[in-house]
Amino acid sequence: MSKTTTAVIGLGSMGYGMAQSQLRAGLTCHGFDINPKVMERFAGEGGASGPLVDVAGSLDAVTVVVLNAAQTEAVLFGEGGVVPLLKPGAVVLACATVPPDFARAMAARCAQSGVFYLDAPISGGSVKAAQGQLSIMASGTAEAFAAARPVLDACAATVFELGDEAGSGSAMKAVNQLLAGVHIAAMAEALTFGMTQGVSPDKFVEVISKCAGTSWMLENRAPHIVNGDYTPHSSVNIWPKDLGIVLDIAKSAKFSAPITAAAMQQYLAAQGMGLGGEDDAAVAKVYARNAGLTLPGEDA
Repeated sequence: MSKTTTAVIGLGSMGYGMAQSQLRAGLTCHGFDINPKVMERFAGEGGASGPLVDVAGSLDAVTVVVLNAAQTEAVLFGEGGVVPLLKPGAVVLACATVPPDFARAMAARCAQSGVFYLDAPISGGSVKAAQGQLSIMASGTAEAFAAARPVLDACAATVFELGDEAGSGSAMKAVNQLLAGVHIAAMAEALTFGMTQGVSPDKFVEVISKCAGTSWMLENRAPHIVNGDYTPHSSVNIWPKDLGIVLDIAKSAKFSAPITAAAMQQYLAAQGMGLGGEDDAAVAKVYARNAGLTLPGEDA
């Protein structure tokens, strides 16, 4: 049986880990990114070589791990887009957070080229991406799932099969992002509120992580604040985009989402403070500034 040949397009914190996981699983994996240095790094770890235009015809699967719908469409169908270069029966795994209608449109366009499309948004963060332990909220035809199986097996601890057409995976991701974005903002609000009452951030984490008010996001992000380390595993900039998608979907459904809208304002405020490139836990700095608080690692 021939070895599965894949490519990951978008070697950011999530895509790089997914590419590493595919290599570790024994797949022949090419890595592509607008940053040539990260491509060189991946090649040095065993990534296959060759320009995309030359290798695309040999690919069984392409994992697209870019920022948004516009970048996904550009990678697939823009100038030098990969879909027209793929062989019939190849599969695209589209991992960005996008509106469900966009996912359905991309699936239809891929089908016109004889290419399968798996709506495959991801969750779990960069560490789990590198460990091959992501959760993937996937939807698509049975043929798309079958073609994508080697990549899914390499990258995910859990694959949720959410339906036989694209869009359902992206709908579930929107639900997840609503909760995740709100939970991070709520964690920041609670932590800084505690500081006004003499509760130190480290004591906040110690106690609340063992109480009913905890969440996965609290346990994952609050230590970044305690350590004063805002190295971006997931940046502030992600949330105006993702919560914007949630609010757009809500508007189209005539659904009011006031808590999402309130969280969105805090991320926009963080961007306005110049924090967009920092870890999303930096939204706590918005609260700290407004309340005159000094967070760990900052000068009093």
